[in-house]
Amino acid sequence: MYRFQNKFHYSIFVLTDEGVVVTDPINSIAAGWLRSEIGELTDKPITHLIYSHSHGDHASGGGSFGEVPTVVAQANAPAQIDGVAPTVRIDEPTTIEFGGKTIELTPLGPGHGQDLMAIVVKPENVGFIVDAVAARRLPFRDFPNSNVDDWTDQVRNVEALDFEIFAGGHGPIGAKDDVTQGRIYMEELREQVLAGLKAGKSVDELASSITMDKYSDWGSYDQWRELNVRGMARHLTEIGADKG
Repeated sequence: MYRFQNKFHYSIFVLTDEGVVVTDPINSIAAGWLRSEIGELTDKPITHLIYSHSHGDHASGGGSFGEVPTVVAQANAPAQIDGVAPTVRIDEPTTIEFGGKTIELTPLGPGHGQDLMAIVVKPENVGFIVDAVAARRLPFRDFPNSNVDDWTDQVRNVEALDFEIFAGGHGPIGAKDDVTQGRIYMEELREQVLAGLKAGKSVDELASSITMDKYSDWGSYDQWRELNVRGMARHLTEIGADKG
């Protein structure tokens, strides 16, 4: 199997004895390039397109792969994803055996979006996990449009899966423990922000005082640390946790 990059986004594809399984197209240019590259590696057709979720920065451009017989998405995905209609919808853990590979698909529940799905490829034992968590990288900005507790539960659901190599939709290749560390970061951030809110501190005060220093070497720390604090404060205020 292979991982490919388009700027700050990553996806994977799997060569099998019977055909090629691709995942998130990212965008039409990236998918068109990848289709050409796959043609240099094998004469087998692209038989499966599996979406991690439907957000446009990962799921655009699927039509550039051509006519793919099997298009897989989580059950809550829209009827079409940038013009491509899923032919298979997953609402529970599902295993696909194809071309000597085992592909395990697990819906992760609500949190970062409503249709996020983990993809584990065996025998390589690689987990392709997008957006819920990234290896040694802070969560995206201020957890936009999300219940952060649900988002943390998505990470816990990833922890429960069986894989060794963590290939994220963002950030470097990691290991299973990087998922755990991502969950711990979110829990520690929640604890500190909640304590500050209950102590009567303003969000501006929390954004400057909660530095999460031990994560300062993680990706996007300088850009997103303050946004993470603000997003967590917004979430805790919305659910009334600061009043408890």
